[in-house]
Amino acid sequence: MSVDDTAHVKEAPPSGLKKVVGASMAGTVVEWYEFFLYGTAATLVFSKVFFAAGGNELDAIIAAFVTYAVGFVARPLGGIVFGHFGDKFGRKQLLQFSLLLVGTATFLMGCLPTYGQIGYWAPALLVTLRFIQGFAVGGEWGGAVLLVAEHSPSKSRGFWASWPQAGVPAGNLVATVVLLILTTTLSDESFLSWGWRVAFWLSAVIVLVGYYIRTKVTDAPIFIQAQKEAEHIKETSFSVFEVLKRYPRGVLTAMGLRFGENVMYYLVVTFSITYLKVVVHTDTAQILWWMLIAHAVHFAAIPLVGRLSDTIGRRPVYMIGALTAGTWGFFAFPMMNSGHNAVILAAIIIGLVFHAFMYAGQPAIMAEMFPTRMRYSGVSLGYQVTSIVAGSLAPIIAASLLSKYDSAVPIAIYLAIACLITAVAVVVARETKGISLESIDAADAQILADEKAAGAKNEVPA
Repeated sequence: MSVDDTAHVKEAPPSGLKKVVGASMAGTVVEWYEFFLYGTAATLVFSKVFFAAGGNELDAIIAAFVTYAVGFVARPLGGIVFGHFGDKFGRKQLLQFSLLLVGTATFLMGCLPTYGQIGYWAPALLVTLRFIQGFAVGGEWGGAVLLVAEHSPSKSRGFWASWPQAGVPAGNLVATVVLLILTTTLSDESFLSWGWRVAFWLSAVIVLVGYYIRTKVTDAPIFIQAQKEAEHIKETSFSVFEVLKRYPRGVLTAMGLRFGENVMYYLVVTFSITYLKVVVHTDTAQILWWMLIAHAVHFAAIPLVGRLSDTIGRRPVYMIGALTAGTWGFFAFPMMNSGHNAVILAAIIIGLVFHAFMYAGQPAIMAEMFPTRMRYSGVSLGYQVTSIVAGSLAPIIAASLLSKYDSAVPIAIYLAIACLITAVAVVVARETKGISLESIDAADAQILADEKAAGAKNEVPA
């Protein structure tokens, strides 16, 4: 183990690191419970409660997915704003604020009047709250994963930093459990009338728990040191423009890595619900049971893949995910069409396992692309901007293709193209397994020093 690695381990002993992981995951579970609660409700509830009925069942669902996409449009803005202030003032403070913001927006969603009560004001208010929700979630991811990544030893960063990623299926799991309880204990009329609101109101309780846990941790020593050094470096900037200027390759590569993964995820966890409901005509409770099991498997798979990325490298693991995910649509939709419970469940689980091979290593590989002083901005920009053209549009594009062609083959082709883009990004990416964050900061400091020396030399009169 190198000197840098030894120092890093002393700064973050296993007990302290586990505490940081727990705090990061607590907030991540809360925020993604709320974000994915909306995604599930968009198909099961919102298309019936907040929108006028269209020519067929898919019309209202597509309209609901459009409001779903608004949250993704807001995420890059949240990533930029939170990244800017997170690099300047710290990860912890911004994470606490994002948690309260998303919790408030989600609770208020549960209080909204329906389309039948106030007409078009209902979807307008829903869109506004969805934007606020997306803005907060946009700032959450970068801070949560960096809080862990910057505390982690270099040789096991892939494993430890994958745990906040596991918080995403955990949040989805909690949301699915809540919806499953409500849909099985209430009649369809009661659930659509008021039952779905309970799931949104419960966010207030979960937010308070997550907020309390996050008060118990501090920013990583490497960030605190970089913050002190930044006070003496006039050239240091925390803006998104600085990140794009100095690390364009990192930002673009991160976007490419994110593209296929993001499309894949929302086809599996969001559009699959629509497909099973509209095409296969499956009972809502049955779909939620399948999702429950699949999210549990996804949760277990992510840390295992994170550990694998520490062993064989970030790029090989990611490439396995990109190539396998590109094939999923061609066999998964026929499996769903079979109507057999075990076969349908297998299709969903396989999709999320393929996804884990891309998703688990993202925090480590993206954190290793940028120096500490602009890492929050860099990872948030690369991660969240892609959401606009990937995750936000995936359910809309898939539903539109299904409506137009009455076939899942175009959807499978769409996913394959998205994964091909990600495979190209993997080829372009640098292998960073085991690299110390201190060495990245040192290289960045050297660049600044060279630029300063060159500037001083140019200012000397001839």
